[in-house]
Amino acid sequence: MKTLKRIIILLLLLAGIVGLYLVYSLYINPKSPLGHAEYKNGDTEINIRYYRPFKNDRLIFGAKADDALVPYGEYWRLGANLTTKMEINKRISIGGRSLEAGTYGLYAYPQKENWVLVVNTKTGGISFSEPNPEGVLMKINAATQSLEEPLEQFTIDFVDNFLRMRWDTTQVTLPID
Repeated sequence: MKTLKRIIILLLLLAGIVGLYLVYSLYINPKSPLGHAEYKNGDTEINIRYYRPFKNDRLIFGAKADDALVPYGEYWRLGANLTTKMEINKRISIGGRSLEAGTYGLYAYPQKENWVLVVNTKTGGISFSEPNPEGVLMKINAATQSLEEPLEQFTIDFVDNFLRMRWDTTQVTLPID
């Protein structure tokens, strides 16, 4: 009986240590810090919460065979750590597609010439794997553009009436109405 108690206590301590490590690495001191992008135009508000990984001399977008961090054609959680979350307060048009007010998860399938941005009902959690396809609300095809200078840290922001995503030498923009 004493051995069983010791094993249970040891397992609880181990679970506690793992839990504390996850809280520390995701929330207190993440390698990819938390970022926010805000858009306000009249009574329309859009807020995006995402995590901002660094390039760190790595190949970011490219072929899997070339060891790209984000291989072409594969699921990418649009940042790091937790799901990229977008909250909108009223119906908008994004990339020419209508989207109701609400909270959504964003992810992408980057290609060299374009990205497919996916809006999903899944809004939280660690997104190592692609969310359930049943939650997909829309897919938006957006052309890539080249940046003259590499951008070290993944950045989502709004410029005029466009949602802009940039990292390394790649930029994608989507119009917001």
